[in-house]
Amino acid sequence: MSLATPAQAQSLTAPEPFADVVDELRIGLHAHDVSYILFPPPWEYKLNQIEDVSFEVLFKSPDLDAFRWIGSPRPDLGVTINTDGQDSLLHLSLTWQLPIFDTPLYLEGAFGGAVHNGYLTGSPDDTRYANFGCRLNFYERYGIGAHVSDTVTATLTYEHTSNNGWCDMNQGLSNVGLRLGWKF
Repeated sequence: MSLATPAQAQSLTAPEPFADVVDELRIGLHAHDVSYILFPPPWEYKLNQIEDVSFEVLFKSPDLDAFRWIGSPRPDLGVTINTDGQDSLLHLSLTWQLPIFDTPLYLEGAFGGAVHNGYLTGSPDDTRYANFGCRLNFYERYGIGAHVSDTVTATLTYEHTSNNGWCDMNQGLSNVGLRLGWKF
C-alpha cells in the first residue's frame, strides 16, 4: 500500500531555486541610436527609431565584503536587440540603485562591458551601423524608476556603449527607453 502525498505547488513569483539567485527580470522598448555621445542635450535626441527590444536579468548582490564595500551592486546580464537589422548588443555589468528619500522612486546606474554586432571601422555602403572601433566596449546605463508595486518596477533608461577612444574609431551608441521589471 502506498500513501499519496500532496503535490507541492510552485510559486509563479518565486520559483525556487531561481529566486535564490535572480532578483529581477526586465523587458524594454527603446529608441535606437539617439546619439553617439554619452550625454547629449535632450533636444538633440533622435527619437524616430523606436525599434530596440531589451531583455535583462539582474542577479542578487553577492554576499561578499567586496560587493558591500562598493555599495552592493546587482550583477546583470542583458541584451538589446534592434528589430530593423541595425546594431544590437549584449552586456554584462553591475547595477546600483539609490532610493529617492522615502518614495517609491529610485535612481539607477550601471557600468560594465558590451559586445556588439556593428561595424568596427565602417562600411561605405551601409550607414545603418555605427563605427565602434572595437568589438568589446564599455557599457553604461542611467535611469530613473519607480517601484510600481512590491514586485513590479518601471525604469526610464539611457544606455550608452563606446570604447572611450581606445580604438581608432569610437562612434558610440546610445538608446533611450522604458524597461518593466518583475522582482522575485
